[in-house]
Amino acid sequence: MKLTGAELIIELLERQGVRIVAGIPGGALLPLYEALGRSRVLRHVLARHEQGAAFMAQGMARITGKAGVCFATSGPGVTNVVTALADAKLDSIPLVCIAGQVPTHLIGTDAFQEVPTLDMVRPITKASFFVRHADQLARVIPDAFRIAETGRPGPVLVDVPKDIQLQMTECLECEPATAVDGSDDLSQLFEAALQLIAAARRPVLYVGGGVVKARAHALVRELAERVDIPVTTTLMALGTLPSAHRLNIGMLGMHGARYTNVVLDECDLVIAVGARFDDRATGRPDQFVRNAKIIHIDIDAREFGKIKPVTLAIQCDAHCALRELLARAPSRSGTEWMRRVEDLRKCLPLQTPHDDDLCSPYGIIRAVGELASADAIVTTDVGQHQMWVAQAYPFQRPDRWLTSGGLGTMGFGLPAAIGAALAAPDATTLCFTGDGSLLMNIQELATLAELDLNVKIIVLDNASLGLVRQQQELFYRQRYVASLFAQPSNFTAIAKAFGVRALDLESTIAPYGALARAIEIPGPMLIRVPIAAEHHVLPMVAPGAANTEALDHASA
Repeated sequence: MKLTGAELIIELLERQGVRIVAGIPGGALLPLYEALGRSRVLRHVLARHEQGAAFMAQGMARITGKAGVCFATSGPGVTNVVTALADAKLDSIPLVCIAGQVPTHLIGTDAFQEVPTLDMVRPITKASFFVRHADQLARVIPDAFRIAETGRPGPVLVDVPKDIQLQMTECLECEPATAVDGSDDLSQLFEAALQLIAAARRPVLYVGGGVVKARAHALVRELAERVDIPVTTTLMALGTLPSAHRLNIGMLGMHGARYTNVVLDECDLVIAVGARFDDRATGRPDQFVRNAKIIHIDIDAREFGKIKPVTLAIQCDAHCALRELLARAPSRSGTEWMRRVEDLRKCLPLQTPHDDDLCSPYGIIRAVGELASADAIVTTDVGQHQMWVAQAYPFQRPDRWLTSGGLGTMGFGLPAAIGAALAAPDATTLCFTGDGSLLMNIQELATLAELDLNVKIIVLDNASLGLVRQQQELFYRQRYVASLFAQPSNFTAIAKAFGVRALDLESTIAPYGALARAIEIPGPMLIRVPIAAEHHVLPMVAPGAANTEALDHASA
């Protein structure tokens, strides 16, 4: 059967199980959109900005574990998705972007809306393809999904010139690409790991986002409970253990509780699974777990020794690795080390001041956590609110937690929440954001209103770039340059103008009841929470300092 290149792309996406794509049409992509319009399977979500479309695709991917798909036209369309591609690369999110390109005979002529797409995206994608003939699509599209989803996941871009989308080709049955089995006999390495664990008196299990990607959090809990070992998580792995679990010592690093970082300083063995020892987790690297041996388990061998020398490196998927450890690990309980951990938790707890005040950071997070169901999806933007949520939200599972970790992208939260709600429409999706972050992609309120999804946007509004202001206060002699908004935005009015209902807790009688109703009522809702700019997110490790030197509420 003869198809155009555009028709074949749609056919191949359907074969991959794709049901929703997000994007914005443009001249170089109109053949693809014409073919999309005849699909009875694919649903298209019209974003208001290509970055928003790519973050919606990320939201779907982070919930389902399958590659999200977005479309972008040539030139400014594809440059607008670059930030979201870089974000997906750093957070290991499977994403496939189909990009339009000017016709092949115009490439290199500075044609209208021409940019060297592959040259731009090569460093920030897992792979990128330029399609020179429609016959290549039958191999390239399945390969894009295989690469995006296997091994360490990541984004893949496929650049398709307009004339290739119109070119005729045969629709052939594609042979699936043969997966390369890179696994060796790892039994000796796991035996060595168990010997190190057995010899350790003060071990810690350090869990990163790779565990969430592998859907291995239940195995983490089983291993921790069997060996009676404290578990710390990176930002990306929050919820691996329920927040109130006795073995959960919380998030480590820059904004981790003081006792968590002291536990790591005192430990003699770190078992790192799916974590990459990034600077926000380690603080000053030479002072991080300085007295400990390190077992590092990761699917990507490039992470071994990149930041910290390791005692034992095991290249393995987190799910497989945890099964291997469970098969060998003997049970133990009531260790002296866990008693020490509990003493530190009591002496150096995470402080959450004013958590009885609804219009304070910890107060609103506590209240929303009480009112929302355990399976609610939580997204954030980036800044103080992100860290307050990370510290205080009662996470029950890690696969409902979506945040921009590696790139720290303001503007991530709202479109990611839309994508998550598309993937799980029966769940309540909570988007915690700040006034600065929300303004980055606020136009997606129009998309949200159009889709009528059950997304609650909680805006912590302090009329400033809060984390920038905090650092200026603590480290830059209180010179608040370009961090305070001279003309604060009226977010409730903006939301209503886009067609989204809104609630302002500053002017609401009985605000807790109003908040409860806002979360309970189906459909989109923006909830503005006035926050004093003087609120700090603490503890905080200063640049260049060790985690044990964090500033807290007493020292700041």
